Amino acid sequence: MKFDICLKNKRNTAHLNYMLFRLIFLHLLFLPLAISAQNTAPKEYVFFLHNKFLEGHPLDEPHPKYGISAYTAILEKLQSKNTVIIAEKRKPDTDPKIYAKKIILKIDSLNLCGVPFDHISIIGTSQGGYIAQYISRYAKNPRLKFVFIGSSFKNDSMNLDKKFRLYGKILSINEKTDVGAELLSRQLRFKNSNLKTFKEITLNTGMEHGFLFRALDDWIIPTNNWINNNL
Repeated sequence: MKFDICLKNKRNTAHLNYMLFRLIFLHLLFLPLAISAQNTAPKEYVFFLHNKFLEGHPLDEPHPKYGISAYTAILEKLQSKNTVIIAEKRKPDTDPKIYAKKIILKIDSLNLCGVPFDHISIIGTSQGGYIAQYISRYAKNPRLKFVFIGSSFKNDSMNLDKKFRLYGKILSINEKTDVGAELLSRQLRFKNSNLKTFKEITLNTGMEHGFLFRALDDWIIPTNNWINNNL
């Protein structure tokens, strides 16, 4: 399926056109994406950010403890007639802060196309959830929706930044048996924030960190509800 992108470029410069072209034409995996802000644009645009293991390993390579990541199945479960899924497999050892800023540029590009910020969600599992938290911090946009999955621990490097603040409408999902997991509501970055919309869910699958390697309804259903504003 070809991309159908309608950009109203008010600045009307060749440089901006080139930048928007590069930012929006993403390397998507497995799922076709069609964006049309004027005519048939779906209601919700969802950035999905995968875990750290997939940065340096093929999709079909099993994790030594948690097995093969159900990446394709997760994307399929997040997909609906009202959503556009935007996802890519990151390069090994991707810098979370730099990558977060790249995603913000893509978010701003969607907004330039006419997509309201409150129709954009950023979903991240494990390392992807940390990248999503950096996006929240840097974008400082209360209208964006976020779901952080398995990405809040007692020894978080984010705890070193005493001024770290979160913004947006945030759902945090943790697993009770995940070793070292800490509720986001107990973290300093949450206490520093002034979130108007926040929800926290603790699962008990018994799968430790492996829960996010699976396309479990336990976390995907509340994530989809959050995306679709069923808060």
